[in-house]
Amino acid sequence: MTYDGLVSRYLNRPISRPMASGLRSTPLTPNQVTTFTLLLAIATGTMIAAGWNIAGGIAIQAVSVLDGVDGELARLKDRATRFGGVFDAVTDRYADAIMLAGMTVYAVRFEDHPRPEFVGALALGAALIVSYSRARIEADLPDVAASGNLDSVFGLASRDVRLLVAAIGTVLGQCYWTLIILAVVSGFTIAWRLLYLRITVGGRRLPPA
Repeated sequence: MTYDGLVSRYLNRPISRPMASGLRSTPLTPNQVTTFTLLLAIATGTMIAAGWNIAGGIAIQAVSVLDGVDGELARLKDRATRFGGVFDAVTDRYADAIMLAGMTVYAVRFEDHPRPEFVGALALGAALIVSYSRARIEADLPDVAASGNLDSVFGLASRDVRLLVAAIGTVLGQCYWTLIILAVVSGFTIAWRLLYLRITVGGRRLPPA
């Protein structure tokens, strides 16, 4: 199931779709695009940690845009596979961890605030749980995931939104406070999803084993 958050829908997709169309006639595969996106995320985290916050912030948003190219290219080339979906999801988590780690190192080296490593760990943990909660909903409650009201379930701090916030904060050289914002909005998103599911399907019993 594919869900585009608000940033993906109105900012990223108008860029990633033409890019995928341009790559359709090339021998490049969707998994190669996924690998390149991960490599760009590694370079992005390294740039941020080195103090190149403006270039790093722009690169964060570039990673966000490219994240939509592989799936679109797979659709255009009719090469979508289960492995490709898992590979994309796994590399996305590594990309998030590397870029947030870069922001944390930047906060340690270039900003004067208490315990930036703790704040970075909170932001990373919350971001991973947001992604995990979506995966569990899609796997265990497919009817909810396919209900059509996806903004109510997966909206708020979806990955595209988090990356745009991270990009802006990094460009401004405010990684510490951006990590705090990411941790808070991610935590709120997790709480909202649990509350939404408690209200809508909380009384549903598990099928017999």
